[in-house]
Formats: sequence, C-alpha cells, structure tokens
Amino acid sequence: MNEMKILIVEDDAEISRLTAMYLEAEGYESKIINDGGDALAAIKSYHPDLVILDLMLPGLNGLEICKRARLFYRAPILVLTASDDDVSEVSLLKLGADDFLSKPLKPHILVARIEALIRRSQASNVDITNEKHSKLHINAATREVFLAGELLNLTGSEYEMLNLLEQNIGIPVSRDDCCKALRGIDYDFNDRSIDMRISMLRKKLNDDKMPYKIITTVRNKGYMLLNG
Repeated sequence: MNEMKILIVEDDAEISRLTAMYLEAEGYESKIINDGGDALAAIKSYHPDLVILDLMLPGLNGLEICKRARLFYRAPILVLTASDDDVSEVSLLKLGADDFLSKPLKPHILVARIEALIRRSQASNVDITNEKHSKLHINAATREVFLAGELLNLTGSEYEMLNLLEQNIGIPVSRDDCCKALRGIDYDFNDRSIDMRISMLRKKLNDDKMPYKIITTVRNKGYMLLNG
C-alpha cells in the first residue's frame, strides 16, 4: 500500500472526485483544494509528494501557483490543461511544471504519469557526494545541485536530466534514453521535449551560449556532460 500523498488542486468537483477515486484505488492518499487562493498554503501544510494542478482556477490561476510554489516546493507538479488552453509546453516547463496532461483525463495514463514522476522523485535515497565535474556538485539524498557553490533552482525533470548526464559524464546520452529516464514510459515523450529541457537547463547553468562548456550536443548521438 502506497503512503504517498497527492494534493489535487481542481475546481471541477466531478474531475477532482474521480481523480481522488482513481488515486485511492491505487493506494494513494489525496486531498482536494478547489480554490487556487488556498493552494499554496495547502502545499505548505499538507507536504504532498506530488501536486496535480489545474490551470484554470478561481482565486489564483495554475500558472501563478506553479511559479510561486517553486520557490519552496521541490516535489513533482503535474499540470492539467484543457484542449483550448492557450499555454505552450515551453511556458509550463519554464514555470516549473514537471509534466502535463490534457483533459479529459484517462485514468490509466494519469496513474502511469504519477507513478513515473514519483519514481523519479524517490529514485535515490543514497547520499552521493562525488563531484565529477569541477563546477557541479550533485547531492542525490537532498536532490540539490550546486554550481560553483551556488544552489540551483531546478525542477524535478531538470534535476533528473542533469543527474542522468552526470552518471554518464563524458559519454553521449541519446534522446531516447533521456525520454525513458524522465518519464519511465516511452510512448508520450518526444525529442522536442528533451531539447527544450536541455535548453532551460543550460540557461540555469549559465551555459546557453556556444561553445558549450558544461552540456554539449553530440551530433546524431544526443547530449553529453563534459569533464570540466
């Protein structure tokens, strides 16, 4: 039986009820918040292992909640979007979302995404402090990354991407391997998503201008963390 806690921030009573029911069937504990204005306080008090966050909410919209939550919340955020929401994947990722799903929700896909995100978040409980790059220090126990001694504010997917590259330092990692590592299921990820995450990660590493000094592109092979 899972003891993971999931916070559902959704103002549609039927969607939130069904979502909670799906999660309960899988053994998760859940809490429903139907007003965006209460979401940040609920995240702080409930300490969820994952947040399911609708974009269109009364009180405070999902984009603003995601942006503010990332100042203190490091666990996964799964955003729900309607098919007519004029919000791009790039915008969601930049604001700190780890993944997103379009409504109407399919229960088996919802659960698969949640399981994959939580696996990523809980993947390592071992304190790995070996510094393989001269400027980078990755602590797997706290899921913190330091660049030249400064703590980076990474999303869960950015952390996993950098950790994967660090584990294969000096060796190109294919986009396909990145897809599998990030989501755990192969069919709903694509090269463009990987490229966008790498682009945002480079910006946070101050490595977004060529020639790249930390993460380089290896033509026809993928991405590689350089021995710096």
